[in-house]
Amino acid sequence: MTASQIATHPTMAKLTRSTHPAPVFPEKILQFGTGVLLRGLPDYLVQKANAEGRFGGSIVVVKSTDSQTNEFSDQDNLYTVAVRGLQQGQAVSETTIVSAISRVLAAQTQWKEILMLARNPKLQIVISNTTEVGLDYVEESIFQHPPQSFPAKLTAFLYERFRSVGGSRAKGLIVIPTELVTDNGLKLRDAVEKLAQYNELGKLFTKWLKFHVRFCNSLVDRIVTRPTHEAQQALQQEVGYEDDLLTFTEPYHLWAIEGDDRVRETLSFADASTPQIIIDEDINFYRERKLRVLNGTHSLTMPLGYLLGLETVADEMSHPAMSKFVESLMLTEIVPTVPDYGIPGMDKAAVAQFANDVLDRFRNPNLDHLLLNISLQETAKMQSRNVATIQRYFEQFNAVPKHIALGFAAYLLFMKAIREEKGQFFGEIAVNGGILTYPIRDDKAGYFYGDWKTVKNNVPATVLAFVKSVLSDVTIWKTDLAILPGFTEAVAQYLSAMLTAGVEKTLIKALA
Repeated sequence: MTASQIATHPTMAKLTRSTHPAPVFPEKILQFGTGVLLRGLPDYLVQKANAEGRFGGSIVVVKSTDSQTNEFSDQDNLYTVAVRGLQQGQAVSETTIVSAISRVLAAQTQWKEILMLARNPKLQIVISNTTEVGLDYVEESIFQHPPQSFPAKLTAFLYERFRSVGGSRAKGLIVIPTELVTDNGLKLRDAVEKLAQYNELGKLFTKWLKFHVRFCNSLVDRIVTRPTHEAQQALQQEVGYEDDLLTFTEPYHLWAIEGDDRVRETLSFADASTPQIIIDEDINFYRERKLRVLNGTHSLTMPLGYLLGLETVADEMSHPAMSKFVESLMLTEIVPTVPDYGIPGMDKAAVAQFANDVLDRFRNPNLDHLLLNISLQETAKMQSRNVATIQRYFEQFNAVPKHIALGFAAYLLFMKAIREEKGQFFGEIAVNGGILTYPIRDDKAGYFYGDWKTVKNNVPATVLAFVKSVLSDVTIWKTDLAILPGFTEAVAQYLSAMLTAGVEKTLIKALA
């Protein structure tokens, strides 16, 4: 169907509860955040459980950024999740109308209503996804309407609940932050406890908080996006209604939650029929697996793919040499170094299966996962995701991981800024006979801008000195990578080759 045919199609009805009736359940979950990740993972999973009679609860959503909630209210809080992609090599196409959200309340204008919800005896769970700095402690009064930070809003809510239930054990809550921060539950608990102390909320509240409010570390893993205008129009034609909240996602999904029997009992939407929701007293295996295999591969392949003139992860996987590099890097150099627990589900086989799932996800043509977006703070990501992998590879194999060395060399080349404008640094690549300028959005861009001036492309000794200087910088890597035998030389050789022969020729030769 062409764009003009879509444009002239008669107006479709909007998705609402009158066009798509849906059951209403008691409000059991309070959710801070309206973003697509929450809509495409926790809310989607609650919807599935409600449809199968396993939970019977709805979600009240708090919007903190502004007071506009009409995008939800205009659709009676319904929205569509379109699952598109590959799973174990098979195409998956599933469309679900999610009716699990009962209300969306704006913190700026409806704070009293949000506090009233604290008195609801059926409420059991709090979920959040603010921002990575959203869990940071900010010293402020929780008695503002509303408090500014998310931890202060949560503390005010919990204090209101404590006052209304009198410290009852039965009315304690399970709090599950989903922000992509290590030990997110512990970090949020720490901020709430500090706010309780700063606001002098008393020993009885602190005791209730300690014993009856459970903060769970959690890890979410699913790529969820807003569709492009064209994809949205096409899908609306397919389903026959308008949906301004249409959400696109991949088949793969995982939600790992650190918890005990009480958590399992409360989260009744997670049971044997939902292996993608894991409740365990230790979720470090899942965090480490994702950090090394998925995130680590992204950080080591993004610079190379972008320097080749590719735009998305799916583009990398359709490029013959690049796709071979991605697979080989992941399966032969990263997967063997991921620690395992030696028990089913947490062993080498589980790591290998996850890696194959990740390759399917990377190949998904329905998701526009832009390489330039992955490049944000690339240096910090390289440190957190890949330094341990490099060290483990040397410990296990006593050899240079050649694909990692090439990926690292491409990262150094990606960080080569050719100019600075008002504190913003820019690099450039040759694409299709022209020059493409790109932003280097990295706190270390200025550091590299200075260091790159010492490099002469045709003088390998200057490249080697530059690489050695960077790898030995303990302030960046929190270790001296230059002491790893042969690593400095391998990175420098690849970097010299890219500077003289070009990126594609260097890649093809490395794979030969």
